[in-house]
Amino acid sequence: MQLSPDHLLLWQAGFVKLNATLLLTWLIMLLLTLGAHLLLRPLSRPGARSRWLGALEVVVLFLRRQIEEVGLKPADRYLPLLATLFLFIASANLLTIFPFYEPPTGSLSTTAALALCVFVAVPWYGIAESGLGPYLRSFCRPTPLMLPFNLVGELTRTLALAVRLFGNMMSGSMILAILLVVAPLLFPVVMSLLGLLTGLVQAYIFTILATVYIAAATRAREEEGP
Repeated sequence: MQLSPDHLLLWQAGFVKLNATLLLTWLIMLLLTLGAHLLLRPLSRPGARSRWLGALEVVVLFLRRQIEEVGLKPADRYLPLLATLFLFIASANLLTIFPFYEPPTGSLSTTAALALCVFVAVPWYGIAESGLGPYLRSFCRPTPLMLPFNLVGELTRTLALAVRLFGNMMSGSMILAILLVVAPLLFPVVMSLLGLLTGLVQAYIFTILATVYIAAATRAREEEGP
């Protein structure tokens, strides 16, 4: 039983390999790019609207409100990164409705790459908002003795982001594969519907955790006081 698209090797030249994970990841990015272009193109014509564009606006407004509630203001500064993470993960998970599709989020390499984006974004936004000095000094709070622990915590929470998403997607695939053997007519349909809901929840959790980490980094100057 294969739980990840990594095992499907499509092309290889020396040490350069193309597997299903890479192909599906690029196809999802292409799909999102083309979808955004097609949805936003009618905006150039006055009065042109579509239901799909309205649905996208609902998602964007929802994410913006969530970002503001966490404490990141103005939300539009952080929305491009966080909305992209959400839409990519959600799209990758929702496409499981198609037969023989294995989400790239079921690969640890994909989830690690997503977590790495967050790992880079946290100091980027932290330094941009608070300055280099206050951000670096935040690792020494409440005492300089906490420096190594804070550094380790910075690394481990990035690892936790990757493993959490990978583990949840892998376990869902494993349960569905088992139920296909036990009760091939009934349970797979129910589990597929539940899997779609779980995929959206996992996208939301990943995005919210990334938002919380960025918000903590941007408050370094506030914590220093006057």
